Amino acid sequence: MNEYYDLNTKYAKLTTGFKARDSRPVIGITSTFNDAQSQLNQVYYTSIVKAGGVPYIIPPFDVLAEGGWTDDILDSLDGIVFSGGGDVNPLYFNEQPIPDLHAVATERDEMELLLVRRSADKQIPILGICRGIQVMNVAFGGTVLQDIYAQGDNVWIKHSQNAPRFASSHTVSLEPGSLIARIYGKQELAVNSFHHQAVGQLAPGFKVTATSPDGVIEAMESTEYKSVLGVQWHPECLGNTWDTPSNVFTWIVAEAKSFKEAKEIHKRVLSLDSHCDTPMFFGQDIDFGRLDPTLKMDLFKMTQGRLDAVVMVAYLKQLERDEKSLMEATAKADKLLTGIETMVNAHSDVVSIAYTPEDLYRNKAEGRKSIMLGIENGYAIGKDLSNIERFRKRGVVYMTLCHNGDNDICDSAKGNHEHGGVSPFGEQVIREMNRVGMMVDLSHAGDESFYDALEISSTPIVCTHSSSRALCAHPRNLTDDQLRALAKAGGVAQVNIYCDFLRDNGTEASVVDAVNHLNHMVDVMGIDHVGIGTDFDGGGGVPGLDNASDLITFTRHLLRQRYSADDLRLFWGENFLRVMRIAQSQCKGAL
Repeated sequence: MNEYYDLNTKYAKLTTGFKARDSRPVIGITSTFNDAQSQLNQVYYTSIVKAGGVPYIIPPFDVLAEGGWTDDILDSLDGIVFSGGGDVNPLYFNEQPIPDLHAVATERDEMELLLVRRSADKQIPILGICRGIQVMNVAFGGTVLQDIYAQGDNVWIKHSQNAPRFASSHTVSLEPGSLIARIYGKQELAVNSFHHQAVGQLAPGFKVTATSPDGVIEAMESTEYKSVLGVQWHPECLGNTWDTPSNVFTWIVAEAKSFKEAKEIHKRVLSLDSHCDTPMFFGQDIDFGRLDPTLKMDLFKMTQGRLDAVVMVAYLKQLERDEKSLMEATAKADKLLTGIETMVNAHSDVVSIAYTPEDLYRNKAEGRKSIMLGIENGYAIGKDLSNIERFRKRGVVYMTLCHNGDNDICDSAKGNHEHGGVSPFGEQVIREMNRVGMMVDLSHAGDESFYDALEISSTPIVCTHSSSRALCAHPRNLTDDQLRALAKAGGVAQVNIYCDFLRDNGTEASVVDAVNHLNHMVDVMGIDHVGIGTDFDGGGGVPGLDNASDLITFTRHLLRQRYSADDLRLFWGENFLRVMRIAQSQCKGAL
């Protein structure tokens, strides 16, 4: 036996007393680079451990040259901290160096700028410290003061103290109601200070939440309700004991834990967005297989938001109803459906058309995304009932009876109410949709049309992208009486993420409003009758829930409410798919 060290005894202590435990969130920390070595001050990773996280040190590396490494690293993380260090090269924010610039962190700049952007795309909680807040700002389009004494306005506080790092040297004022003020529970904070650069012009999507007495920006946070926070001081060196970690480290670990929980739920639960309008951009040089700046729904964004499936619709604007116009509408619907199929076939290794709920679950198990087909506006069938069966055989799972304007089927919420509800032809349309197993969608329908269709249809009705009129008095939204009637008939209403349908008076809505609408609809209808239909690429998207990448963050917002993982299974698709199963199971005839 080795008398100096008994490894077996030590290992036995490590593996004694098995008990179930929650795995801790993994927090990445960027490191500095010096003398061909990756370096990180011990206080960073001990702060993560104290707060209940697992530290993962990220060395400087060439993000572009290493390709897939970046996503492999980030996909293993639940949160990320951008640490302090050398100056940011001003060329990255289109400035020339001034004489007061210090040594730039050449090995870190590009890597960290790209890493910030990619982390944000993936909705990973982010904390930037000292240099980290500056990198964050530049990554999103802001600038850095290369030297606050040379470029700042009346900077008179010493921002690079000679005192020990655990000592405070000046105070900062925290914006009332801000995230940083809530974290610390106060409006003034004594901090340490080791910098001569600072945030300059603030990047879009952020707000200043702390300043020093001389006006230097000391903290910034997301205006989009995202877990993104930057501080100029070094909290890892202040107020830390083993039992009481710095408050911002407690925050980043808690946010990472929430993100980890949401990711695990999305692994288990099928997530379906019941309405998006991506085909409206066909012919505009879009690419569904890249992170396309034009689209709110593409394969990258679906993956980042952990979205498994989406119903893409062939949208038809309501135009004239003469024979020629009706034939053109039908032809356009076919062309758009073919365009969806072509788009999917171009990426057949990772996405497939799905026709049934079973297809969706099989694709998820195989690691594939699913696209379902829909038609928005029954104008697409003209006056030919046989088109309904033909479109159903193409795979169309639902048809929205109308859009913004009355058609031959029914009156629209924004129409002239020419039929007083569903027309006699519209009644035939609904019965034929029931026969062939196509769901009836009443989004956009007028109130009379809604109640008529509810009475006519032999299967439950869906409203694929409609919100609550009690919270936003838009005629496109559903009254509480409509919500109750829809639920009584076994149907579902899918919350729409379109600004004008979430908040009155033209004021900007946000993800908070979307959550409020969902909460209200659950209160009125019950949890078995509500889901999510974003209307992305058709005008949908608000701050905090702007595109498919943000859907994992929407899940986190719902988890903070009263909802469980099983509730989220219902919202994210099972309620909608229940109606689809009923509609398809009652189909008569061989389709």
